[in-house]
Amino acid sequence: MKKTICLVPLLLAAWSGAAQTNSPGLTIEQVVAEVLKNNRALKSARASWEAMKERVPQERAWADPRAGVDVERMGTTRFDTFTDNEWMVSQEIPISGKNRLRGKVAEAEANAFHGTVRGRELDLASRARMAFFRYANTFGLIDLNRRNEDLLKQFAGLSLEKYRLGLRSQADALMAETELAKNGEALRDLELQLSESQSRLNVLMNRPPNAELPKPILQTPHYPEQDLQQLVSMALRHRPELQNAQFKIKAAETRRDLAKRQWIPDPEIRVEARQYNGAGRPISEYDTGIFFNIPWVNYRKYKAAEREAQKNRESADEELAALELETFGMIRDQLKRIENTHHHLTLFQEKIVPLARQTVEASLAAYTSDKATLLDLITAQRGVREAETMLQQHSTDYMSAVAEMETLVGPGAGAK
Repeated sequence: MKKTICLVPLLLAAWSGAAQTNSPGLTIEQVVAEVLKNNRALKSARASWEAMKERVPQERAWADPRAGVDVERMGTTRFDTFTDNEWMVSQEIPISGKNRLRGKVAEAEANAFHGTVRGRELDLASRARMAFFRYANTFGLIDLNRRNEDLLKQFAGLSLEKYRLGLRSQADALMAETELAKNGEALRDLELQLSESQSRLNVLMNRPPNAELPKPILQTPHYPEQDLQQLVSMALRHRPELQNAQFKIKAAETRRDLAKRQWIPDPEIRVEARQYNGAGRPISEYDTGIFFNIPWVNYRKYKAAEREAQKNRESADEELAALELETFGMIRDQLKRIENTHHHLTLFQEKIVPLARQTVEASLAAYTSDKATLLDLITAQRGVREAETMLQQHSTDYMSAVAEMETLVGPGAGAK
């Protein structure tokens, strides 16, 4: 009987003992920082952005000067002989400012692509958080499984002791051993999930998939109530897709101005120098000239370019409006998701799990005094295992929902 009486304090110790350790662990901040620093897909996007910025000085530059020579022959058809040379140098002068507008378009497009890079950063940070939460969740489930195993071993020992004393049948001992075996089978599945979570995290951090990871350190964040309109306003300032759309509008506006400037011809200045009677002779004459292209003869071409630019501007406006409306919906849904997961988390923390634990304690006391069957005890133990598993899952869902909101409105927007 002494062995039986000691089970209740051991049970309470198992529940309050959670796997506390002073050893260093892995935090979500470390994971996100390493992903943003080392992820190869992100490095590729950043390199593409740097490449796009180099287009700006190219588009702003003047057209290359042109140089040439006109070799003239008189009285002969031999290719290797000549009588006169006419040297030419010309340069187009962009007085219309079309080169500056092309530079502004390239700059706006580079800024828009930077929004794409920022979006990829946020997406990878979000994926890193989700992977970390899954990793931490699996760690927590394994911890619950092992604590459950300890309890089942104690139940098995108690039922075996009662069987030896002739107080219970052998079926009780076999039932306890069966539950213990099932718990071991569940542990193997959890270990597989843990391995997959480790691989996913390592790949995001650009590490070998089989690299060892420390135990996760996780704190459930508090998320105070926020005004929907305030969150939407924050998201409209923060979301990269919206910034991207705004720069697309700027690029479209500049392209429209550029299309209108195509009607303005840029002059080409030319200088010609003549050299008579073969090489070695001094320059004898100089000519200067100015030339213009004539865009007005291609009226339909340039009008079509204006209409194209205008439609692209309208398309960019519609895209921005659609993204703003989409953002409003995303914030509203995410806020509801946070409220819902927080409700579930609080309900399980404050009511369902404590009641399930009390049920096990009551069933254990009843079984110890032969007022209940082992099936009653096992059923109660299954109930507390399911409740604690759901508590673990709701905690993960809540932290994931908060992290997703931070991705939309900005890091730490609602945390305290």
